[in-house]
Amino acid sequence: MTEGFDGRKRETLRRFAAVGAAAPFVGTASADDGSGDANETREAIRGYVPTTPGAHFSKLRDDLRLGTGEAQYHLRKLEEAGEIESVKDADYRRFFPAGRFDETDKRALGYLRRETPRGMILALLRDPSATGADLAEALGVSRPTISAAAADLEGAGLLDRTDGYALTEPERLLTLVVRYADSFDAEAVAFADEAASLVAYDP
Repeated sequence: MTEGFDGRKRETLRRFAAVGAAAPFVGTASADDGSGDANETREAIRGYVPTTPGAHFSKLRDDLRLGTGEAQYHLRKLEEAGEIESVKDADYRRFFPAGRFDETDKRALGYLRRETPRGMILALLRDPSATGADLAEALGVSRPTISAAAADLEGAGLLDRTDGYALTEPERLLTLVVRYADSFDAEAVAFADEAASLVAYDP
């Protein structure tokens, strides 16, 4: 069982390390410690973070099949080297490639990584006239759940509730969904396939 897990972990790390090898910030000497395993893990994180920006610690750790301490150690080294950065988002710490996203992008990606807010954003991008009742039905959740998520999105500056529900940065959100759809879920991928030709915003 252990050998099978180790094999899957190595395969996962190599897959993301291949992406990391092509990343613009690869090869920062201060982030490496000379260990082959450590370098492979760092390269995997270098590949993972730019393709899954805004992922929180637990998701990154689990997706890369790392131990908690192992993930914490390598993330800290990469952050100290200025290759990645993190922001606190409620109970989560989310990771981004350093210098790539502005604060609004980071907030938007944080909410796109939450199931209900992401579903609301996708629904409002499809139909800007959707009501709270429409959103609750589309997502299969209660109206109070929609109201709570809407309040959070409004607080983040991504939603205006003055007259119904209106996204304040639809082009930005559309671009982020399309660009990183594969790192969200199947619904985002389907949406991106339909919407890719509409993207105009380029952060």
